[in-house]
Amino acid sequence: MKRITIVFLLAFTLALVACGGKSNSASNTLDVSGVWGRNSPKAATNGAFYMLINNGTDKDEKLLSASADICKVVELHEMYVKENNVMGMRPVPEGYIAIPAGGSAELKVGGMHVMCIGKNAEFELGLEIPITLVFENAGEVEVTALISEEKPE
Repeated sequence: MKRITIVFLLAFTLALVACGGKSNSASNTLDVSGVWGRNSPKAATNGAFYMLINNGTDKDEKLLSASADICKVVELHEMYVKENNVMGMRPVPEGYIAIPAGGSAELKVGGMHVMCIGKNAEFELGLEIPITLVFENAGEVEVTALISEEKPE
């Protein structure tokens, strides 16, 4: 049985290589995908953006800051549990979001996110909002957030 498992794993690995499969760490790029935010009226003064950041490089990376013209202030935030199991929100403790070499960071509802404070327009469904992300190694990366009711597929 052990020999069959080894043969299967070897065949699977060879199939991946033949199909051009490669690990995230071999891509040597930083990729930001699935950037979105929830719709909200202008009366709601704040909003949030979510995304997946894949670090395909061999260096640890940090998301240092972000900016968007639609926001007076943009901060990197996280959700946390306060006393009595009440959820709270605060700036990320170190002031940045770490993305390990070959790893990823998911900014999601109920977790880390890019906080838009003092938004100057309604987050209407379908609106596309340009955001500038600033990374320690990659520098400025321009992305576009799609405003929707839920995370786009």
